Amino acid sequence: MQRALNDIKVIDLTRVLAGPYATTILADMGARVIHVEMPGTGDDSRGFGPYVKGESCYFMSLNRNKEGITLNLKSEQGKEILKKLIMDADIIVENFKPGTMEKMGFGYEDIIKWKPDIIYGACSGFGHTGPYSDRPAYDMIVQAMGGIMSITSNLAGGEPTRVGTSIGDILAGIYTSVGLLAAIHHKDKTGEGQKVDVGMLDCQIAILENAVIRYFATGTAPGPVGNRHASITPFETFCCGDGVYIALACGNDKLWATFCNLVSREDLISDERFKSNALRTDNHSSLKPIMDEILSKKDSYEWVKLFENNNIPATTINTIDKVVENPQVIAREMIAETHHPKVGTQKLTALPIKFSKTPGAIYKAAPLLGEDNEKILKELGYSDEDIMKFKEKGAI
Repeated sequence: MQRALNDIKVIDLTRVLAGPYATTILADMGARVIHVEMPGTGDDSRGFGPYVKGESCYFMSLNRNKEGITLNLKSEQGKEILKKLIMDADIIVENFKPGTMEKMGFGYEDIIKWKPDIIYGACSGFGHTGPYSDRPAYDMIVQAMGGIMSITSNLAGGEPTRVGTSIGDILAGIYTSVGLLAAIHHKDKTGEGQKVDVGMLDCQIAILENAVIRYFATGTAPGPVGNRHASITPFETFCCGDGVYIALACGNDKLWATFCNLVSREDLISDERFKSNALRTDNHSSLKPIMDEILSKKDSYEWVKLFENNNIPATTINTIDKVVENPQVIAREMIAETHHPKVGTQKLTALPIKFSKTPGAIYKAAPLLGEDNEKILKELGYSDEDIMKFKEKGAI
């Protein structure tokens, strides 16, 4: 099937999460991605659970649609093979600590001497410039340093809280894939390759959205406000009569008026404290107990049905088992299946971008460690005898 990136070849030197997430996006859109791992141990994430039949589901979810080769990049033979792989590729992606690739002789400035049109993706904790560039980073470190934890808590003024998914890594992966696609477009027009340098911390800053705007506008650093929105009211979670929480978003004055009419509280529309979104936000402490009292009068399913029937955005807060069975999620084919040679059928999240002409797809399970060694090496012109020698010398 024709896919958007069918003609793009990617050499993937990434591991764990941010880098593999970026290259998986490219693979889902049709790029040929060859994931390079260390012989014997492989990607660190092969050691992360949960496991099925000895295989890491964590690794499998982040490396579907890829081919796998093992290379010992401390050996001259391993470096020789990598150079051949890069010579035939459009993109190389790595997420090592800055300086690591240079020590191996495969930094951007090294590669462009013999492959000047390469697109070189570098995804790291703090990017390749600046005083923190050589620091190690993990998701929680950049969430903390980047400020998102300071505005996240289940309570207003509560304890700083890590976002429940690895948003530091994932956003860096997404931004890296966007940068690489932009670099491909530039190369198509000019023939020029370039380096795409993405730092996890930079990505955290980029998504701080109204928090940064509020600070520059007011001079006060925002803190956590619980589940409410800092600038829109009512826009938060409420406990209903059955003890189940719903999320309710009256994002403008029209929706607010509709809500008031539905709950037979027309008086709130003309209440001087609540006449506009700005006033409702300023008077949130007065409005919240009124909302709590109103929503405690019916069960969650009754409220959600009523609000949905009147075009007010509302939902129960789904647990993951409910999410994967949601009819909208199913209709949009967001849960895909692959067949893994050891695990068998495995369900995965799918590509959220829907193309009308070149659909993305999950068409291949993540590779076993070194699964495609012989195939890839023979494509590069190596013989069975060469491959045997590489194995004996620990190069693959």
